[in-house]
Amino acid sequence: MNNLFDFSTFSRQSTKGILVIYIAHLYKFLKLTWILVFLIVKDFTKITNKIDAIYIYAGIAFFLIFFLIRTYLIFKNFQFKIENEHFILKQGILKKTNTAIPFHRIQNINFKQNIVQQIIGVFEVSIETAGSSTTEISIKALSLQKATALKEIISKNTKLIEEEVVEKQETKPLVRIGVKELFKVSLTENHLQNLLLFFAIVFGLLQQLQQLSDSLGQTEAIDGFIEENTNAISASIFLVIIILLLLTIVALVSSFVRVFLVHFNLTAYLKEDAFEINQGLFTKKSIILKKQKIQNITISTNPLKRLIGISFITFKQAVSGKINNKKKDKLIRIVGCKKEQIEIIKASLFNPTDVENSDKKHPENYFKRRLFIFTFLFLILAYTITYVVYSHFEIFYSTIVVVPIVVFLILKKVKKRFYKISDEMILVGKGLLETHITYLEIFKVQNIEMQQTIFQKRSNVADLILQTASGKIKIPCIDFQEAIKIYNHTLYKVETSQTSWM
Repeated sequence: MNNLFDFSTFSRQSTKGILVIYIAHLYKFLKLTWILVFLIVKDFTKITNKIDAIYIYAGIAFFLIFFLIRTYLIFKNFQFKIENEHFILKQGILKKTNTAIPFHRIQNINFKQNIVQQIIGVFEVSIETAGSSTTEISIKALSLQKATALKEIISKNTKLIEEEVVEKQETKPLVRIGVKELFKVSLTENHLQNLLLFFAIVFGLLQQLQQLSDSLGQTEAIDGFIEENTNAISASIFLVIIILLLLTIVALVSSFVRVFLVHFNLTAYLKEDAFEINQGLFTKKSIILKKQKIQNITISTNPLKRLIGISFITFKQAVSGKINNKKKDKLIRIVGCKKEQIEIIKASLFNPTDVENSDKKHPENYFKRRLFIFTFLFLILAYTITYVVYSHFEIFYSTIVVVPIVVFLILKKVKKRFYKISDEMILVGKGLLETHITYLEIFKVQNIEMQQTIFQKRSNVADLILQTASGKIKIPCIDFQEAIKIYNHTLYKVETSQTSWM
């Protein structure tokens, strides 16, 4: 145990934290006003002909001093201590807040370093709980020694970790993803999504320029530029093809750059009852993942990933409410895993042999009929509305292509829906183009629901909804007697289990 620091009284972050917070404020300000700053710099000479330059310099100095004062006040009022197995934090300038988090609610303590923190040698320590994201704490700047000491004193009671990060880095990693593997991972990314994101950024920039030009009375210049370039592009099919090829290359490169920045030097260590996952280039992250707190894991793959021999594994921890963008960080993922690495991770968490060797069961035919009925009702409605609006019978010719594709996708979705159950575990498969297989230990089920519509009752089928601390897992349209059997077995295992679910 590290006794170099006294956490029984309030202490502050490292004074280097002032620089970290100050730069973060400037970055946010520039992110919001970059286009205005760009135009001021670009037309500085013209602007200074109308406005004395001293006013511009005074304005810049005012903002810099304002942010510096605000940063200092945030730093001065951010204090924390440990008391009665609670992490106590008080913060705020005008609106003061006090937060107390009991140790047993702390789920993870993570270390993170962005490029500025790496240069000045401090770590950002984030304390995550299974509750609302508003209770999570982020300490922007601590020395490695103080951050490690804080982690030790909390983990002593929560048993969050048992060994220091530095010690774990000396062991052989369970998973190490190099540049070659990252390139494979980037190939499996959603390039269409990246391309759409690229278009969204371009159109967003054009819209901002349009709004700015409106305010400056230069609308005609922007409109003329767009019209001139649009006409030039539409006039040449060759140019369109070249642009599409360039956009495809941009999508591929942007996928690789994003994957490289996020997952650079991805290494995962396995030490007794915890995983340690390190990754990142400009922003380095170190996550300690207690095996006991993992609610379930999902292994994802698709034909391309299978071809190049990789899968993604996602660890789900306890969250409150539905997982949204703010809570996606709680979904910890290791990308680019080989088959043998997946097997080691599974074996370290539970014994999957029984459930994997059990019989694979699919939903009843009712599930397939329901998919066909709802999908084709939607198609009929969509084609009817399109015909009413455009009055062209030729639109129905497209059904020659659309219908076979829809039938193929429905059959694919039905085939990938399955479940297996053993005495201790449930395995659920689903997907369309991707295949997702979720492993769930039955004792971690929070509650189980059996739902049946009047149509399902006629077909003697029911849906099972398994509620876990990390979300719901659905097994749709299975035989009613089978559903009752699983329902009763799950309740029995949950009520008789003495094992903690987190």
